[in-house]
Amino acid sequence: MITVEDALRRIDEHTALGSKIEISLAEAYGYILAENVLAPISMPPFRQSSMDGYALQWSENKAYTVVGEVQAGIARNSALQRGEAVRIFTGARVPDDADTVIIQEHTTREAAVLNIDKMPPLKANIRPKGEQVQTGDLVLEEGTVLNEAAIGFLAGLGFHTVPVFEPPKVGILVTGNELQQPGQPLREGQIYESNSITLQMALKCAGIPEVSLERVGDDLGETVNAVKKLLQNCDLLLISGGISVGDYDFVQEALEKNEVHEVFYKINQKPGKPLWFGTQGKKKVFALPGNPASSLTCFYVYVWPALRKIRGVKTYKTKEKTAKLETPIKNPFGKVLFLKATVSDGEARQLGAQASSMLKSFAICNALLIVPADKEVINPGEEIRYIALDQL
Repeated sequence: MITVEDALRRIDEHTALGSKIEISLAEAYGYILAENVLAPISMPPFRQSSMDGYALQWSENKAYTVVGEVQAGIARNSALQRGEAVRIFTGARVPDDADTVIIQEHTTREAAVLNIDKMPPLKANIRPKGEQVQTGDLVLEEGTVLNEAAIGFLAGLGFHTVPVFEPPKVGILVTGNELQQPGQPLREGQIYESNSITLQMALKCAGIPEVSLERVGDDLGETVNAVKKLLQNCDLLLISGGISVGDYDFVQEALEKNEVHEVFYKINQKPGKPLWFGTQGKKKVFALPGNPASSLTCFYVYVWPALRKIRGVKTYKTKEKTAKLETPIKNPFGKVLFLKATVSDGEARQLGAQASSMLKSFAICNALLIVPADKEVINPGEEIRYIALDQL
């Protein structure tokens, strides 16, 4: 049995960045940029009017002659003499000889005569070429999460594809004779299976929208075949249940028969002690405990940072925070405890229903409190470390 820190270190050592792929901007939401991006053009690529109005050469004159107009998307580079103005619209290219744009609300016009009611400062309402970025500038760094603004920014620079880290293909294997699917009637001795959908939703939050899913009973042959099938198509496999040493727990044997190398088994923690982690070449397998709260705890603590690293997130390691404890916590087990809690305004409150089989408290918590193995009591008012589940 190893420590939490050792388990995290070993997983990290066996986890590498995903491959680089090129995808369209329309598909890139939520992906992680795999290379630094340099601006291929300046933005804006020309001097641009920021308002509807008139472009002219600044002077103290109060009257100008309107000699034309410039619409957005149309260039006008003919000479503009002093005392002349052109009608211009937001986003249009400012003529080379113009140095100021006056907004239309500060003018009155009679035919071709433009009267200036309020002259703005020199260079007013003109966006300089390259005001936002210039050709060759570093505009987005490797590791940037591509949200809607980043994608729109890249589109504005003319990109239609983008290099990203390829997310891992993930499979889920659920084991157990006692499991029935929601929506079906329960027979005597059965329970509804919830781990698969819980893990699928957690994976969506981690940037993995689609998974391959297999379900098997407590049968060695079925388990061996399911593991083989999933590992043929997946980079990372999550197995729910069947990892302990009962007469009907066949996961370890099935993994051995599929030549999955064990990296570690069992961690000095509660819940989630019987976590198994191994590799088959570059593929990774997490065999999670079958109890729902144990399974989800292990996902947040161990699987989540591994997924973030593969996806290219720079700060992939889970950042712990501290809060002051409201009520005492006892730890007579000599294990690291992960306790569901709510944290608000710097105060941490442990919830009830902490048993490894119970998801009720997980459904309403926003934090996992971390009680060190060598800490028998944490008193009210003392600081306690926690993982902010709503800020992963």
